[in-house]
Amino acid sequence: MNPHHNPSRRQLLARCLAVAVALPAFSLQARAQGRPVLKAGDQKGGLRALLEAAGGLEGLGYDIQWSEFPAAAPLAEALNAAAVDSGPIGDAPLIFALAAGTRVKAIGANRSDSYGTAVLVRPDSPLKTAADLKGKSIATNRGSIGHYVTLKAITAAGLKPEEVNIRFLAPADAKLALTQGSVDAWATWEPYTALAEVSRHARVLVSGRGLLPGLSYLAATDAAIAAKRPVLQDFLQRVVKAQLWSYRNVDAYSAALARIIGIPPEAAKLQFERRQQRWVSIDAQVIADQQGTADFYRQVGLIKQPLDVKGTFDTGFGVAG
Repeated sequence: MNPHHNPSRRQLLARCLAVAVALPAFSLQARAQGRPVLKAGDQKGGLRALLEAAGGLEGLGYDIQWSEFPAAAPLAEALNAAAVDSGPIGDAPLIFALAAGTRVKAIGANRSDSYGTAVLVRPDSPLKTAADLKGKSIATNRGSIGHYVTLKAITAAGLKPEEVNIRFLAPADAKLALTQGSVDAWATWEPYTALAEVSRHARVLVSGRGLLPGLSYLAATDAAIAAKRPVLQDFLQRVVKAQLWSYRNVDAYSAALARIIGIPPEAAKLQFERRQQRWVSIDAQVIADQQGTADFYRQVGLIKQPLDVKGTFDTGFGVAG
């Protein structure tokens, strides 16, 4: 487990394009016409679904080339390889990206209820508490918020990281491993948690509520910030406005989200309503909470050097609704 391992740019680009579902059909024409192009990375149920549902993509002065990733780690690799300019990323995956030398900054921050970032077990599992995970196998993505909540949960229960067996699997593979019984638990995030609950494939053993600060970010590469700052500012502002719209139109947004990402409406509404996501200013508390995450990862040995997070934020982007 070495977050400092930094594959070549060519390897990273190949890997991220292998997992991304890119929609670049109009990008060459757009460049020919001189319109800026924002290469926007996304995760399932993320910014594209929100913007489309809210009508937030109307009247753009630039074109968007979307690439969807199954988790934050491959999105971070795409940022590192300059395959995307920007994308949504949780606090813990951002720490890994920065520790690996990715030239990226957080330009917008949001807070949400962390309940849906959770360790799940099968409905019939005998496990009742985080302490019961001793000696058990837990599937999650390396460096993800699922990885983070796993370590937070077990250390809070008095266990050491080496007392559990963490298996690094992508969400689809982790879900299958749990349902088939080849792992004891699956640490994941929304909308996967809500989907597992609604389908009764799993129950929450430990939630992130009270364990995690509930932070995630819109990150952008240093190169994109330098070359496309007005585009990034406009994009962030559209996301903030779309988020405000979504909470005024819960039923409409939940139905649109379910349709766009292909999950049952009740799962879409469950994860949306309990997250209560709000975009916030990058203030001293945000930076302090992010420093706490970096310090925790250093404490448990997942990053090898202390990381001062202050320089990893660009506070010049507004999030006024």
